[in-house]
Amino acid sequence: MRRVRKTVVVAGMVLLVGCSGAGNAGPSGSGRAEVASVPVAARSAVAVDGPWRAWTRSLSPRETSCGSTAHQIVCATTPDGFVGRSRATGEVTWTVPATATGGKNGGLVVAATDERAVTSGGRVLRAANLRTGKAAWTHRLPAGRAYTGVGAASGVVYALDARDGTDVALGAFRASDGAALWHRSVDADPHEGIAALGDRVYTADGAGTKVTARDARTGRTVATSPAGTECPHLVSGGRYLVCTGSRFSASDTFPPLRRLDPVTLQPRETAEDTGLKPERGLISSDGVLMLFEDSAEDPGAGSWNAYDLNRARRLWSYDTTTTEAGLVRGRFVTLTPDNDASRGRVISIDLRVGPTGAGAAAPRQSPSYPQLTSGEHPELLVPGGDSGHVVVRTRTRPVLRSIPLP
Repeated sequence: MRRVRKTVVVAGMVLLVGCSGAGNAGPSGSGRAEVASVPVAARSAVAVDGPWRAWTRSLSPRETSCGSTAHQIVCATTPDGFVGRSRATGEVTWTVPATATGGKNGGLVVAATDERAVTSGGRVLRAANLRTGKAAWTHRLPAGRAYTGVGAASGVVYALDARDGTDVALGAFRASDGAALWHRSVDADPHEGIAALGDRVYTADGAGTKVTARDARTGRTVATSPAGTECPHLVSGGRYLVCTGSRFSASDTFPPLRRLDPVTLQPRETAEDTGLKPERGLISSDGVLMLFEDSAEDPGAGSWNAYDLNRARRLWSYDTTTTEAGLVRGRFVTLTPDNDASRGRVISIDLRVGPTGAGAAAPRQSPSYPQLTSGEHPELLVPGGDSGHVVVRTRTRPVLRSIPLP
């Protein structure tokens, strides 16, 4: 196998994919959010105090993706509904029924600071109120168009939408009431999503030739990247914006990792990456980028690589077989490799020191759980705050299990 340099991807921002079109008209045509009239189950949101406890709960077949906050678990149901669960027991505390019986769910974004969960299903974009457990607002696209992703940041929900993967548009909506802020045609890849930092939203054109920054409230272009900036994919988090290669690429070579100034979009000094295919990235608030990189020619067992964005250096590497991971309390949390004797566990690693740390900075592993085996295809949910637990969602036999954070 020919070895190529690895590449780093950063994650940590919220993206949305939405309708196409130009101008400032909302997708519903009126510029106003459609207040959902679908009946909501009698249960209301329940606040739970105290630490998380160990529990295991079965999921319904319609709960296709889940997210978490410091207070609750939220799952999207096909095609555009929601289920809220207690953080302490995993029991259902509220539901927002789907508006249709068929179709696929397009993903879930849980924006704790905005008290909203947002999901899409085909032509429908919906939000639920995390505090009350009720539907908040709904937008519907014209026939022939579909949402391709969802995301939110700083009180604004963003959505990319397209017609058969072309004629891409980006819409922005006020998270609180769904009021349409703007909706514009954009030069963007509908499947790569967007990045958002503060009062700006960023898109990459997918061809790796241009990044565009827009004002979050007006959609006005405020910066574009200089010529020659290769950027198929964007990752953001904290106050950092990074260009990297795309996991959708069929190539075996990728553009170099490049940090961008979020104001000017000028390239800044960045650590040399490893040249392998970037699959997923996370970025901490203090500028540590965690990037999962794998061989494009012989995929299977890749590595999470830690990059210091402020000092432009690679810190450490951890070989594993999963892209599942999270960041909590200055530590990196992931699953142990399937091809190792320690498989079936959660491991936490000091962000700065890595897997060779000692004492308080040493890696810590959980006990082995059947839900962490590769055959269950586990998904790792890392709640915010000081819960002391992580939640595993399995896909083979759908359950949620809360386990102590190692």
